[in-house]
Amino acid sequence: MSAFLALLKRDLTLAVREGAALGTALGFYLVVVAMLPLGLGPDLKLLSRIAPGILWIALLLAALLSLARLFEADHEDGSLEVMATAPLPLELAVAAKALAHWISTGIPLALMAPVIGLMLNLDIALTPALIATMLAGTPAISFLGSVGAALTLNARRGGLLLALLVLPLYIPTLIFGISAIGFAGVAQHGFGASFLILLAISVASMAAAPVAAAAALRLQMS
Repeated sequence: MSAFLALLKRDLTLAVREGAALGTALGFYLVVVAMLPLGLGPDLKLLSRIAPGILWIALLLAALLSLARLFEADHEDGSLEVMATAPLPLELAVAAKALAHWISTGIPLALMAPVIGLMLNLDIALTPALIATMLAGTPAISFLGSVGAALTLNARRGGLLLALLVLPLYIPTLIFGISAIGFAGVAQHGFGASFLILLAISVASMAAAPVAAAAALRLQMS
C-alpha cells in the first residue's frame, strides 16, 4: 500500500508541477462550451435545455487531451519498465496513475462545470446534481481511458486512435450522467437510479480497467 500511495503522490506532484495538462484541458473545456452558443443562437431556453449534455460531452473531450500522456512520459524515461518489474503489481501501478489522473483532471473539470455552465444559461438549481453526477462518472473516464492509453502507447498518432477506442466506452457514462441531471431538473425519482448506475459503471471500471491496461502494457513492452 505504501508503494501505491508513493506512486499516486508522485504522479500528483508531477501534475501540479507541470500544470500544462490541466491548463490545456480547462482551456479546451471553456473554448468548446463558449463557442457552441455562437452556433446555436441566442435562444436561452434551448441553451438551458441542452446545457447538461454539452457540459458532459465537452468534459469527455477535454479529459481525452491528457489521457494520451498517461503512460507516455514514463515509457520514454524508462520508468514504465521499472514499474513492470517492481514488487508493486503493474495492475496497482496502473490504478494509481489512473486515480492520479482523475484527481488532477477529472475533479477540477467537474467542479468547473457549473461556472462554465452559466454561459449556457444552466439552471442554478441543477448545480448540486451536475457536480454529483460528474464526480461519480469521471472515474470511469480516467480508468477506461487508461486502457486506451496503454493500447496506443507505441502507436503513431496515438491521440486520434485513443479517441476512437475510448469514446464508445464512454457512452453509458454519458447517457446515465445526462439522464440523472434530466431527472433532477424535473424533480422525478429517476435521479437516484441513474446516479447509482453511474456509480456502478465507475466502480466496475476501477476494478476491470487496470487489469486490461496492465495486460496491454506488458504486450507493448514485450
